[in-house]
Amino acid sequence: MTIADNVKTVMNRIAAAAKRANRAPSSVKLITVTKTVDIDKIRAAVSSGATILGENRVQEAKEKIEQLGPIAKWQLIGHLQTNKAKYAVRLFDLIHSVDTLELATGLDRQAAKIQKIQDVLIEVSIAGEAAKAGVSMDEAVNLVRKIAELRNISIKGLMTMPPYSDTPEDSRPYFKKLKELSSIIERENIPDVSLAELSMGMSGDFEVAIEEGATMVRVGTAIFGDRF
Repeated sequence: MTIADNVKTVMNRIAAAAKRANRAPSSVKLITVTKTVDIDKIRAAVSSGATILGENRVQEAKEKIEQLGPIAKWQLIGHLQTNKAKYAVRLFDLIHSVDTLELATGLDRQAAKIQKIQDVLIEVSIAGEAAKAGVSMDEAVNLVRKIAELRNISIKGLMTMPPYSDTPEDSRPYFKKLKELSSIIERENIPDVSLAELSMGMSGDFEVAIEEGATMVRVGTAIFGDRF
């Protein structure tokens, strides 16, 4: 199977999952994860219809963007340190991994310097795993309320990563909880907050995520193969 074949297969699976959930396939965006992937393979994916690329590390993304140019939209899906904020606001259309007020404030300050409104998602640790980033469910509403006050940050939704499992169905309860949390926050009617996006689901469980409301799925292995 070529990368083009894999992209087509993933898109077909996204469409089928959306239809099972009585949703339009266009309501789900594919974030093609390019962590450790070489330039030629990224070009092949873009040529096959991958329009949004997701990177885990700022430096790796910077090098790729310099080589590839504006062939697609770039989003940061990995953990971001506050000292990399000034680079992140210049490189990424959307940052999926904001989980502290300190990080949001750093992004706000750097975005203001270049007169940009930086779109972000709030990363939530649904399972409360100590090894993973993300604000707790209990603290999420308060964090959203505080970040919403920053003038150069725009909250667009939530993101989560469930505990690893070989069984896709194991992820379903975590996806349900993120969807429920999104609804809870929406009912707070916090000014200037949009929760249109739910970034959840990866190569092993993205179809379950779509069935539970995902609007963004982060898929790398199913397109490029095992490489980590």
